[in-house]
Amino acid sequence: MRQTKPPHNKQSARVSLAFLIASAITLGMLILAITLVAQSYRGMEQAKVTAAAATARQLALSVDDRINAITQPPATALALLRHDPLTRSSTLELRRQRLPVIADVLTSSDIVSAVYAGYDNGDFFLFRKIRSSGSLQFPDAPATSRYLLQSLEYQGNLRKGIWQFYNSDLELLERRSLPDYDYDPRQRPWYQAARAGDSLQLSAPYVFFTTQETGLTLSQRAASIPGTVLGVDVTVTDLGSQLAELKQTAGSRLAIVSASGELLADADGNTEPDAVIRQVLEPGTNREIRRFHQQGRDWYGMAEQLGTLPDEALSVVVAIPSDELLADVWAALARQTAIAGAIALLLLILGWFMGRQVGKPLERLTDRVSSLSRFRFDTPIRSESHIREASELSIALDDMARTIRSFQNIATVLNRGQDLNQLLRDILDQIIAIVSQERGAIYLYSSHEHKLDLAVNRGLELPASLPAINQAADDNEIIRQLRNHISGHPVFAILRNRRKKLIGALIIEMEVGDHTHLSDDLIVFVDEIAGSAAVAIETRELIESQQALLDGFIRLVASAIDAKSPYTGGHCERVPKLAQMITEVAEQASEGPFAHFRMNEDERYEFHLAAWLHDCGKITSPEYVVDKAVKLETIYNRIHEIRTRFEILHRDAEIRYLQACLNGEDPTEAARSRDEAQAQLQADFGFLANANVGSESMSDEDVVRIRQIGAQTWQRHFSDRLGLSGDEQQALAGSPEAALPATEPLLADKPWHIRTWGDRVPPVQRDDPRNLWGFDMKLPEYAYNRGELHNLTIQYGTLTEEERFRINEHIVQTICMLDALPLPDRLARVPRLAGTHHERMDGKGYPFGLSGEDMSIPEKIMAVADIFEALTAVDRPYKQGKTLSEALNIMDKMTRQGHIDRDVFLLFVRSGTYRRYGAQHLKAEQIDAVDESLFMKP
Repeated sequence: MRQTKPPHNKQSARVSLAFLIASAITLGMLILAITLVAQSYRGMEQAKVTAAAATARQLALSVDDRINAITQPPATALALLRHDPLTRSSTLELRRQRLPVIADVLTSSDIVSAVYAGYDNGDFFLFRKIRSSGSLQFPDAPATSRYLLQSLEYQGNLRKGIWQFYNSDLELLERRSLPDYDYDPRQRPWYQAARAGDSLQLSAPYVFFTTQETGLTLSQRAASIPGTVLGVDVTVTDLGSQLAELKQTAGSRLAIVSASGELLADADGNTEPDAVIRQVLEPGTNREIRRFHQQGRDWYGMAEQLGTLPDEALSVVVAIPSDELLADVWAALARQTAIAGAIALLLLILGWFMGRQVGKPLERLTDRVSSLSRFRFDTPIRSESHIREASELSIALDDMARTIRSFQNIATVLNRGQDLNQLLRDILDQIIAIVSQERGAIYLYSSHEHKLDLAVNRGLELPASLPAINQAADDNEIIRQLRNHISGHPVFAILRNRRKKLIGALIIEMEVGDHTHLSDDLIVFVDEIAGSAAVAIETRELIESQQALLDGFIRLVASAIDAKSPYTGGHCERVPKLAQMITEVAEQASEGPFAHFRMNEDERYEFHLAAWLHDCGKITSPEYVVDKAVKLETIYNRIHEIRTRFEILHRDAEIRYLQACLNGEDPTEAARSRDEAQAQLQADFGFLANANVGSESMSDEDVVRIRQIGAQTWQRHFSDRLGLSGDEQQALAGSPEAALPATEPLLADKPWHIRTWGDRVPPVQRDDPRNLWGFDMKLPEYAYNRGELHNLTIQYGTLTEEERFRINEHIVQTICMLDALPLPDRLARVPRLAGTHHERMDGKGYPFGLSGEDMSIPEKIMAVADIFEALTAVDRPYKQGKTLSEALNIMDKMTRQGHIDRDVFLLFVRSGTYRRYGAQHLKAEQIDAVDESLFMKP
C-alpha cells in the first residue's frame, strides 16, 4: 500500500523583523502627527471663525459709516434750503426760478435723487434727476432729458398736476399735464414728522412712490414758514454694490435687513432675503456666530446690529461658506499633513533600513534554507552576520547543503553523461569532492584479456594495467590484489553491474583531514556511491552498444538495398554523404536564407538516419522493375519470344517459296516474294528491337508502325495452358482456350498480361480511410500490365504507368516501414525526412503533393542530394552518368520548373559542394569545367 507523506502543520502568518521595527517607528510617528494636525486644525478653525466674527463687527461699523456718509451731505443741503426763497414762493413760476439752486444740490451727490417741498395748502414741488443710481426711471422721457419737475398746484378747488422735462441746461423740453396726479404731501410721513418738530428727520428705508427705488427721506420744516416742509430723497441702491466690495470670499452673503425682515441692501443684488440670510435670522437663534447647512453647503453665519437708525433696528447679516472660510486652514492642514507624511516616510525608510540591518542575515538565511526545501541544493547557504547564532547556523546549513549538492551533482553526472570517457572523469571528480579529497582513479575490466585497464587518473602514480585479475574472485580478493600494486592510504570500491559481473575498480587516495584514518563508515559510503557509478557505466555502455547496433542495422539495410540491384549499388551510401555535406555548408552560412539555419545533435542524427533510410522501401520494389533496362523486360527480356515468332514467320516465307516451286510456279517470282517478305521481317524486327531499348521520346508514327507490325499473324500449334504457374492459371481462368492450330497476332495485349489489385490496393489515395499518412498519389487501374503492345509503345523511357507507380511506391513503403518502428521522440521526424525527397516545390511531387512552403530546409536538401547523385551515378542501366556541368544544367532547369528549391541549389553551387563530392565519388571524365555564373541568373 502506498504511503502518503503527512501534511505539514498549518502555521499562522509571520511578520518580518524589518517590517515590525519599521512599522513601530512609523506608527508612533503617525499617531503623533495625526494628533498634532488635528489640534492644529481645530485651533486654526477657531481662529478663522473668531476672525470672521470680528470682521462682521467691523463690517457693521463700516456700514454705519457708509449710511452716515450717505445722509450727511443731503442733511447739509437741506439745512441751507430751509432758508431758501423756495419756502416762501406761492406760485409755480416763482418756484421755478429756484431750479438752478436745486439742480446744484442734485448734481452735488450721486445718491440724492430728488429735492422737494410740501406746502400747507397741499401744493407740492419736486425736482428730480431723470437718471438716479445709474438707472433710468422714466423711459418715455425725451431723449436729452436730465431733470423732471413734478408740481402739484391748487387753484381754488382745482388741483393741477404738471410734469416738465428739462435738459442739463435747464431748458424746458416737454410739458405734460397730469389731471389725475393724486398726491398730497401733507399725508406723507416725512411731512408730518418734520412739521411736528424743528429738527432734521430721517425716515426708515422705503420704496419711493414715483421711482419705486429704495431709499431714505431727509425732511425739515422751513425756517420762516412752519407749514412748508423741505425734503430730500436719498437712494440706497448703491449700498448693495458697496457691500459686495466688503465680501470676505467669493461665495459670501452680505445683506442689511430690518427688524421686520425687510431687505434694505444685498451684496448679490437680491430684492428678497434668500434661504441663507433667512437661516441666519431664523427666530429663536442668538446673534452669535454659528454653523449651519444650507443649499448643499456648510456655512458660518452671524448678524450685527447697526448703530444708524436705531429705531429701525437694522442689522448687517454675514454668511460665509465653510469651505471658503477654511480654505487657508485646509491648505495649511495639507501642508502639515504632507510634511508629516514625508517625515513618516523618512522614518519608515529609516526603520526599514534598521530592521533590515538586524533581520537581513536571518531573512537571507531563511530564503536559502527555503531553497533547500524546494530542492535547490546549488544555493549557497552561508550568510555573513554580526549575530553569532545566525552566523553559526548558516555555517552548519552551508555544510549540509554542500553535501547534498555533491550527491545531486553525482546523480546528474550518472544520469546525463553521454560520452563514456567523460562520464568516468565526471564520476571520479564528484566522488573525490564528496569525500573532500584530491586524488583518485578508475580502472575498467577487460573480460577478454582478464585485466584492469586505467581509464581515468587524477594525480596518482598507477600502472596502466593490472593483469591476471580473476573475474570470479570476490571483492576482498580483488582488493588484496590491488594493494599489491598500489601504496598509500587508498579506499577501494569494486564496480559490478546488475548481474554482479566485474566491470572495474574505483580508487580514492585518502590524504586530507581526518579521513587518512580509514573507518568502516567511510568505506561503506564510498562503496555505495561506487555501486551507483557502476550501474551508470553499464547503462551508458549498453546505450552506446545499442547505438552502434542501430547504426550497423541501418547500414545493413542500405547495403542490402544497394546489393539487391547491381545497377544502383552505393546510392543509399552516397546520398547521406552528399546530404551531410550540404547541411554543413548551410549551417555555416551567416547571411541569406540559411543565416538562421542550425541543427542540434539530435536533429543531425535524425537527418543522418533519414538519409541512410531514404530508399529503404525499395526492398519491396520488384527487382525487375527497378532494373528494367528495356521495355519488354520482366524477369527476362521478352524480345526473345518475339524474335522466335519472327523466326517462325521467316521460316514460313521459306516454306511458301518451296511449296510454290513444288507446285510448278515461277521459281524466280517465288524467290522474289520470299526475299521481300524476309527482308521486311528483318526490318520490322530491327525496328521493334530498337523500340524495345527505349529513349527519351517516341513519335506517334512509330507507335502506329508498331501496331501495324503487331497486327501480323502466325500459327500456334501448341497449347498455351500447359506448364503454367498458379498465378498464370488464375489469370487465364476466364478465357476459353482457342482450338489448335490457333492464329495469333505477332504482338498482342492478352488478358493474362494484366494483373488486378485485388485486395492488395495500396493506401495512397487521399480519400482512402486506410491512408493515415496523408498520401496523395494517382493509383493506376491495374497492378501490372505486361501487354506487348502496351510496353513497346511506351513513349518515354522503359517503364509503364503501372511500373512507374511501383517505383514511386517505394517512398510510400519507406514511410510506412519507418513509421511502424518504435522510434524515440528525438527521432520522430525520420519517416517524414526520409519520405519527402521526391516532393516538388510546385506541389506536383509525391507522395504527399507538398509545396516548397510545406517543406523544411533538411527535406529540400535531401531532394537535391538524391537528384544530383542519381544524375551523376554511373551504375544505372538505362543511362550514362552525367558530367558535373550536365547535371548542374539539368538541375538548374528543374529549379526554374519548380522541381527543386533554388536557394538550396544555389548554395550547392556557390559553396563548391558539387565539386568536392565529385572528387570523391565520380569518374575523372565526369569532372569537367563548370561556369557557375550561368546558374546565378534570376
